[in-house]
Amino acid sequence: MDWKLELVVVPVADQERAKAFYLDNMGFELIVDHQGSPTFRVVQVTPHGSACAIALMHNDEAAGTVHGLHLVVSDIAAAHAELVARGAAPTGVFHYGPAGQVDGPDPDGRDYNSFFEVHDPDGNSWLVQHVPSRAG
Repeated sequence: MDWKLELVVVPVADQERAKAFYLDNMGFELIVDHQGSPTFRVVQVTPHGSACAIALMHNDEAAGTVHGLHLVVSDIAAAHAELVARGAAPTGVFHYGPAGQVDGPDPDGRDYNSFFEVHDPDGNSWLVQHVPSRAG
C-alpha cells in the first residue's frame, strides 16, 4: 500500500498576500484559486517539482502556526540565492558540526546537513535542506 502526501494546509490571515508571497517570492506554481462562496476560497500552490501541494487557507486564529515544513533541494547555495533574488528574505545558510550549529554550508556537502529558514508573511516557517541524493 502506497501512502502519498497530497496536501498540507497552511493557515494564513490574508490569502491574496500569501498567494503573492508563495508565487512571487518562493517561486511556487499556482494549482487552484477557487472562490466557492463569499466566505470560502481555496488557494493551492506547489513547489516546482513537488508532488505535494500547499493549501493557503484563511484562518486568522491559526495563521503563522505551521513550523518545520521541509523543502529539499539539490543545491543549497543556488536555492538560497534564488530566494534572496525573489525577495523572500531567508536566513543565512548553516550546518551542524561537532560543536553544534555553524554558519555556512557543510564544507563536505553531505546530505541533510545544510539548511536555511524562510518565513511567510504570517510567520509560518519552512526549512530548506540540502539533499542532492533525493532532490533530483
